Amino acid sequence: MSVTDEIKSRIDIVSYVQRYVPGLKKAGRNHKACCPFHNEKTPSFVVNPARQSWHCFGACAEGGDLFTFAQKMHGWDFKEALRELAHEAGVQLKAQTPEQKSRSDRQDVLRGIVASAAEFYQRALHREMGSGALVYLREKRGLKDETIDEFQLGYAPDSWDFILRSLRQLGHSDDDIVEVGLAVRNESGRVYDRFRNRLMFPIRDDRGRIVGFGGRALGAEETAKYINSPQSAIFDKSRLLYGLDLGKSAIRERGTVVIVEGYMDVIQAHQVGYANVVAQMGTAMTEPQLRLVSPRFARRIVLALDADDAGQNAARRSLEVAREALERDYAGKLAIDIGILRVPAGKDPDDYLRESPQGWAPLVDQAQGVADFVIDMETASLPADASVPARQALAMSILPILQASENNVYRQENVQKLARRLRINEREMLAWMQEQQRDHGRRTRRAAEPQQPPEPPPEYWDNEYALESADASDLGETSTAADDAGIPARSLKRAIEAYCLSVLLKEPNWLYQVNRKLRELAGDDEALLAGPLRELCADDFTQSNYRALMVYLQDSMAQDDMEPLEYLASVVDEDLRPELSALLVDEPETIAERIRGNFRVDLNDIFRRGVRRGRPGVNAREELVCRVLQLRLERLENERVEMQYLHEEAQAESLADDNQRARIAEKIMLSMRAKARINLAVS
Repeated sequence: MSVTDEIKSRIDIVSYVQRYVPGLKKAGRNHKACCPFHNEKTPSFVVNPARQSWHCFGACAEGGDLFTFAQKMHGWDFKEALRELAHEAGVQLKAQTPEQKSRSDRQDVLRGIVASAAEFYQRALHREMGSGALVYLREKRGLKDETIDEFQLGYAPDSWDFILRSLRQLGHSDDDIVEVGLAVRNESGRVYDRFRNRLMFPIRDDRGRIVGFGGRALGAEETAKYINSPQSAIFDKSRLLYGLDLGKSAIRERGTVVIVEGYMDVIQAHQVGYANVVAQMGTAMTEPQLRLVSPRFARRIVLALDADDAGQNAARRSLEVAREALERDYAGKLAIDIGILRVPAGKDPDDYLRESPQGWAPLVDQAQGVADFVIDMETASLPADASVPARQALAMSILPILQASENNVYRQENVQKLARRLRINEREMLAWMQEQQRDHGRRTRRAAEPQQPPEPPPEYWDNEYALESADASDLGETSTAADDAGIPARSLKRAIEAYCLSVLLKEPNWLYQVNRKLRELAGDDEALLAGPLRELCADDFTQSNYRALMVYLQDSMAQDDMEPLEYLASVVDEDLRPELSALLVDEPETIAERIRGNFRVDLNDIFRRGVRRGRPGVNAREELVCRVLQLRLERLENERVEMQYLHEEAQAESLADDNQRARIAEKIMLSMRAKARINLAVS
């Protein structure tokens, strides 16, 4: 598990930067301000919340992630930034135990199986066997092809062994396929597909990793309309929210998350522009789900469950969960505002969004308060001539939820509403509420067992896809392989970064070959040489650990007292050494035992034994140069998109600095020239 990734998942870069750059304001999909690291009048400092990165397109021409910003702002080195940010995020800095490493590796294997299954289901949807399911999605549910692709919807054919055969061909065992819930083993030992003739919804965790599936029946004879993957080492639906991986940015921007019941509700909402909608997959909200979104992304939660009795009862149970969570939240970190959205005419959110998408936003804004919802719901069946004991019993069941508000004014107002509805004296109602509070306090003090440990944070992933999954000698092949295999672009990028850094650590002198190639591409153009085709550096890497190790590598090449690898062994920070050792050896488990002792001696031993193995038929040096150029292309494209956005915005602002517009336009053209030269060289 990467500590830096976990820290970045807990500290939002926009919020962190705003502490030191109060002028940071939202501008389109990004946030911008005048750069805090140099004097300027027109904003050129951009923070991208989707990528959790920042960049200055002005005089600094620097950028990075949360760690590089903290280092530059405070003058910290990487070690200091790691310590300070870990403390703020509540992340403990410690190495994985062998047991944790084994469990993490096993989960990666299982996640790889379900990711492959999602690709097979997706392909089946677009073949003849899935034509009926595709027509259903397009015509009956009104989904566009880009929406179908975005959510990677698929089809499980009406076969007993479609996914079994497909995954067996990839070398996966029946035991593993059964373990992740894609197949079932009956009492006689026969193994067969769990999902048959069903529309398949891949379920991802908040980091975008597929961990399970939901399957909707397409045959009328099926008794279960929806079935989900069973609980496993990677799938627990009580700790997942469908669509959160795609909706995090929108939730953060709006400060509100809308929780619906089903997959189609989420997909339809995203299609019409409401990406802050997620689903709790047919169950009442759980506390782990609550903590997935609050306070990380939103302070306001709107429950928009189905209008039937089951949906309303789920809303009631969800409110009870929220109340209990708030009672345990002694630090007051949740401080959430909960509302209940009632869809008109008893429609489901999916139906309403298809028919009246423009009416959704007002419904969210006008969501009913918890007190009004609970009072209306609980008193709806109360007879007009109900006895005093009956009304008192109902009041005692409602009061705990009304007390969950942390605002005394709202709490008293809610009690007044309930008193009027039940025709009970307000003073008596307040006395009952106070007695409940005293009883709760006495029960808490009498509890002999220790308090439960706090809910652990979502498990974060730190293993990339092997580079060989998209192995190619040029960018065109890499892009195609990534598309065919369904490998997420972010995972492929991380794998390429790991590959480049691993080769450079094993062969430090090859850094000169890489930089010479960049100089050759720049030619006599000084602007290219000083800008988009400058030497390889930490800015070409997106992972915090890799950026820090690249700085160490450059330092090792700049000194003459020791060999580069010996220098690294002597100076690399302890927290980076597990990452370094993983990059230096082909079998990470081999180093796990070695680093328990004197790391420096063992690492030097590894250097002496040699780890510079190449693959047959591949020129490792040429492949490294190609991969580095690929990294640079990715970086230039990201920067160009941001610069283009700044340029368009500057043109729209009558008071914009003409000089800045010209500078940005020049940088865009320079970046495009560099990309053209790299593409030509790689092809």
